Amino acid sequence: MRDAVFEVRIPAELMEFGIQQTDVQQQVLEWLVLSLFKDGHVSSGKAAKLLNRTRGEFLTLLHRRGIAYIDFTPEEIAEEIAAANAIQIETRS
Repeated sequence: MRDAVFEVRIPAELMEFGIQQTDVQQQVLEWLVLSLFKDGHVSSGKAAKLLNRTRGEFLTLLHRRGIAYIDFTPEEIAEEIAAANAIQIETRS
């Protein structure tokens, strides 16, 4: 895979916080991938891969950033509801 190169300009004052070029690059990549995930353009698995993280690490990142994680298809939601209903029926018996 070829990488695209973009130039990012940041205020010089940010350099006072010890920000390095690699930090900016990582933050921009993270922001872009999280934005794509939130907008539904990439799945959690694809987002994790783009950030070179495991799916679990990506879920932890979502939690740290306060981003809700729901990645169920309508079929998966129906299965979860059916399973929850089955548990309720069993506990009533």
